[in-house]
Amino acid sequence: MAPALLAAEPGPLQILADAAYAAAGLRACLTEAGHRLLINPPALKPAVPGGFTLDDFGIDTAAGTVCCPAGHTVALAAPAGRYQQRRATFTGLCAACPLRDRCTTAKTGRILTIRPHHDLQAAARHQAATDPAWQDDYRRWRPMAERAVAWLVARGNRRLPYRGTQANDHWLHHRVAALNLRRLVNLGLTHTDNIWVLVPIAP
Repeated sequence: MAPALLAAEPGPLQILADAAYAAAGLRACLTEAGHRLLINPPALKPAVPGGFTLDDFGIDTAAGTVCCPAGHTVALAAPAGRYQQRRATFTGLCAACPLRDRCTTAKTGRILTIRPHHDLQAAARHQAATDPAWQDDYRRWRPMAERAVAWLVARGNRRLPYRGTQANDHWLHHRVAALNLRRLVNLGLTHTDNIWVLVPIAP
């Protein structure tokens, strides 16, 4: 849906969205189209609270290897299944590993599942954590987007009021237009001499 909404827009865009739009497939599609994404990737959940996450492993999808925090390297299996995932199996190496308590609770040892867009998602997490320019832009624009969403769903409007796509589409367009007009009025929109002008309001 998101790529279709952007299809008519000219040139590469800077796209701000919440974590619901951070799915790997969508990120890949938007990245391939040349857009700059201000979409915070979801945080990784360690198998053990406070323990290692996927980013603590050295994962080389091109070479087909994975190195664990303890320095053990295993081969990535070939893509398999509906989602073409690859597995790295450390089961024979975990029994005597001194880092096991920070890595896994499985009796047989750690097994990593690597998804097709792993490299893209890992790069996004690295950028969000280390790129000052990305962080500045995200902090600058995210509050505005969150505020706009809050206005949209305020006063019981989190749920659609009608049955049927057409009626709700009509309602949504009118609500968004009204909110935009209210915002412009608050910013100083004035009707003078048959002309609408935006006159900044002094603080």
